Amino acid sequence: MPIQTETELYAPIKQYFEQQGYTVRAEIKHCDLVAIRGDEPPLIVELKKSFNIPLLVQGIERLRLTDQVYVAFELPNKGRAPHRLQWEDVRRLCRMLGLGVLTVQFYKRKKPAVDLVCEPTPYMLRSNKRAALRVVNEFHERSGDYNVGGSSKMKLMTAYREKSLHCAYLMREHGPLSPRQLRDFTSNKAVSSLLQKNYYRWFIRQSRGIYHLTPSGEQALSEYAHVLTAFAIQQPAIQPFRSER
Repeated sequence: MPIQTETELYAPIKQYFEQQGYTVRAEIKHCDLVAIRGDEPPLIVELKKSFNIPLLVQGIERLRLTDQVYVAFELPNKGRAPHRLQWEDVRRLCRMLGLGVLTVQFYKRKKPAVDLVCEPTPYMLRSNKRAALRVVNEFHERSGDYNVGGSSKMKLMTAYREKSLHCAYLMREHGPLSPRQLRDFTSNKAVSSLLQKNYYRWFIRQSRGIYHLTPSGEQALSEYAHVLTAFAIQQPAIQPFRSER
């Protein structure tokens, strides 16, 4: 059963730090919990019933007073990370903010258990140039903005889907085509792989080196008709097919 107030967190967390040799006091200059051990800098803990933005904001504010700042909250149901995150997401976020994280699990017949999720150690996120380049390439390879930001559980118009649609559109307009023709008309050097993998099952090989549309491909052209305008503008002059043997 969830705790009723954040004050229920105080006693187990106080005991947790006292067992490590700290002297603990509550509500010092608006700080929920302050712990000091010998001549060490103060340690501050901010308490909330659950993990949320106000808790993080409070923690960041306390970093003006000391580097040793923790945020603490009740362990969510079944030990899952809050807000459908992974615990590694919570750790990474709080480390980037310079905050430590503590959780408290309450039991009916046992004493509460305090768990250290992460220490307040500064964390630098490494840049991933390869991933950044993939974002830039995906941006430039799309012909337009066909998605709505924040969408979920919906088919997205990716650059790969656009390239597949472009091939399907050319086949609908001009009949069966070869990979060489499609490569020339779309400037897509990977068109042969696209046809062979046939991820969406839109294409069928009619004979050696010749591909045409499946019923699924025809349906896709109707479903994504709003995307085809860009392809119509680039309409190529199709040369009669000659065997590539």
